[in-house]
Amino acid sequence: MRRMLFAVLLVGLFVPVASAQNHAELGVYGDYFRLSQTDTNMAGLGGRLSVTVDSPLSFEAEMNYDFEQAFTEGFMNSGTGTITTARSNVQLLYGLFGPKIESHGPVRIFLTVKGGFIHFNLGNVPGTFGSFTSDVENLRDNNVSGALYPGGGLETSIGPVGLRLDVGDDIYFNGGAHHNLRIAFGPVIRF
Repeated sequence: MRRMLFAVLLVGLFVPVASAQNHAELGVYGDYFRLSQTDTNMAGLGGRLSVTVDSPLSFEAEMNYDFEQAFTEGFMNSGTGTITTARSNVQLLYGLFGPKIESHGPVRIFLTVKGGFIHFNLGNVPGTFGSFTSDVENLRDNNVSGALYPGGGLETSIGPVGLRLDVGDDIYFNGGAHHNLRIAFGPVIRF
């Protein structure tokens, strides 16, 4: 909970700068995350707030929740030759913060590098709003790893409403670096 308050306060520090320049961005997105260790395709929803400090530099905070993803693992018993199949449930919660540099024009290209955390929930609770809030409250529990996200993408808008596509390598650190493909797409509102 302290981390969430710190992130909100940090973003709040940049709001006066954004209102002076009339440039901030609020967005939601659908997320695809390829968990490399288990070859699991994850999907979820997220939100982000970007505040321009000085053109072309912005600072961005985002949080994402990847819903329950079940995958099947096979185990072979060497004594009997039987194969046992078990379901493993994984939910991901991650938060990232960092700079974004973007070009100007009707279609803007951007690059970003963000740092933060990724939380692996290995329970069998369904992916609901209640399990999301429970994951946020239990961030001090185990299964939290540091994360780094170098990425880039395209953004376009008509007036204050636009669309954004991100592609990057969502790296988490747990016994070494684990590289994972991440793609996010969704609407943004610029104000």
